[in-house]
Amino acid sequence: MSDATILLLCGSLRQGSLNRLLLAEAQRTFGPATFIEGDLKLPLYDGDDEAAHGLPAGVTTLVEQIAQADAVIISSPEYNKGITGALKNALDWISRHKPNPLVDKPVLVMSANMGRTGGESGQLMTRTCLVPHQARIVPGPILAVAMAHEAFDDNGHLKNEMTQNMLAGLIDRLKKEIALGWRHHSDRHSGPRPRTGAGGHLGPTRDWGNASAVLSPDLFLGSGRDSGIGA
Repeated sequence: MSDATILLLCGSLRQGSLNRLLLAEAQRTFGPATFIEGDLKLPLYDGDDEAAHGLPAGVTTLVEQIAQADAVIISSPEYNKGITGALKNALDWISRHKPNPLVDKPVLVMSANMGRTGGESGQLMTRTCLVPHQARIVPGPILAVAMAHEAFDDNGHLKNEMTQNMLAGLIDRLKKEIALGWRHHSDRHSGPRPRTGAGGHLGPTRDWGNASAVLSPDLFLGSGRDSGIGA
């Protein structure tokens, strides 16, 4: 699946985040493809600012990356038993774009935390926050890497074979979702599907069809080691 484009989103802004290691493992497991990392360092959502200036440039870039990608992989810690502020803020901003680029987009969600639960509570909240976006969340076992500061070897690879196999199974399901999306696009449209151009620059945005089915984005807005801060 070397012609696939995958957008990687890390719920932590920290460059040394353990979730960046998990995303790297997902990339290695997926194999040849075009991988793009989205930047979630966005201004805090402010309805007054949006009304005055529209979507910030960083949000527009993220929306275009999601639209161009064949799938999205999210790896995020949980902060104090919930979704990280950076990831929730990004989802709120994305919901303000019409059409919403996450509609029918295959999304794989996973987590890594230094605590005992691997960020499971935050991951479940992330999945809930994705529901209004109508993304195609990849089904399967929840991949939540516990004690993540001890889970990777010196090369950044997962030590535990069971975790490796779980990740491989989820990546296989993600590939099937991507292939299903390609077939659906081929059935509905003639001509080649949109691709990234040379140097990774974004090509034309994909036609999202019946955008009127998207729920109103206005509906979406309204510590120790286990806190996850720093993961």
